[in-house]
Amino acid sequence: MKKLFLTLAVAAMTAQTMNAQTVYESKNFDNWYIGINGGASVMKTSDFKFKNTNFQAGIRVGRWFTPVVGLVAEGQVFFGKKSQFEYSKTGVKASNISILGTLNFSNWFGGYPGTPRGFEVIGIYGLGWEHMYGVQYPEKNALSSKVGLDLALNFGSDKQWQLYLEPALVYTIADAYNKVQYNLSRSLFQLNLGLNYKFGNSNGTHNFKIAELRDQAEIDGLNAKINELRADVNSKDGQIAANAREIADLKAKLAACEARPVQTIVEEKKENILQPMVIFRQGKSTIDAAQYASIEMVAKYMRNHKDANVIVRGFASPEGNAELNQKLSEKRAEAVKNALIKRYKISKDRITTQGLGATDKISEENDFNRVAMFIDTTK
Repeated sequence: MKKLFLTLAVAAMTAQTMNAQTVYESKNFDNWYIGINGGASVMKTSDFKFKNTNFQAGIRVGRWFTPVVGLVAEGQVFFGKKSQFEYSKTGVKASNISILGTLNFSNWFGGYPGTPRGFEVIGIYGLGWEHMYGVQYPEKNALSSKVGLDLALNFGSDKQWQLYLEPALVYTIADAYNKVQYNLSRSLFQLNLGLNYKFGNSNGTHNFKIAELRDQAEIDGLNAKINELRADVNSKDGQIAANAREIADLKAKLAACEARPVQTIVEEKKENILQPMVIFRQGKSTIDAAQYASIEMVAKYMRNHKDANVIVRGFASPEGNAELNQKLSEKRAEAVKNALIKRYKISKDRITTQGLGATDKISEENDFNRVAMFIDTTK
């Protein structure tokens, strides 16, 4: 029996190694299940014959660590009164609590296909503690062992249910009375029918999920692509740095431009000077009769152009006192304005005057600098 246990242990370790890379990581609360079972057991008598049928029921809580290797805690209670149970006066004659290792032979030898097969063969083996109720015998407590096979059917939308038929042998290893190992004279052959429910996992299923493995060529290709993208990023980083320097340079130039004094360019408007001029005698601001012809020409122009407004500018020749020349230029402009208003009935709102003092810019002859001229301001 020791050889059997060692063989199963080695097989479990080998199976776990073989399947470690085939499925996604199983988290602490993944691949747990709970189940119930019940059936009949036949006791082995001292003359090494199996007889005296009794019944038992049990509950299981277990977990699969890989698709091949698992562990389960099982508690069973026994009913009936045949053989060693006949002296018990309680309804429950005995109990057996076991810790069992589980080994999925189907996945071990056939590989895990990604979901449980419809039919699987699972081996169980482990140790337990057996207790008999309502008896005074020293051997009412014993160390037990159990070995069996689960012939399992998996069903449900995600194979979350498992119905199994389990033939098993439960036997005493040692008790307080006999103190012997492997007491097959106190053994039970069981046939149980059980039902397990597998809880949901973090991978979205109720079972293990195959990991997406990649071959070395694909990994090398992905690494090459990563290196290519990294080089591209480095190149773009250099371009971004160059653009940043250019932007900083342009900002500096813009700041320098903004710091310069603003130069306002004023476009001179070309004045529309009307040709007629009024000439005055030296030191006089009265209009000679001959000069009304010029004033009349301007009046006629203003009557023909109803939107025309004019400025009458008076000038004096450069000889003489500047202050007197300024006043004389103003009087000459006012005299022409009054003539347009009073003699030619031009609205005063259309006429403004400017006395610009002495000038030598109009003509080289001083006689032609003592004038009043007309500027049309509507154009």
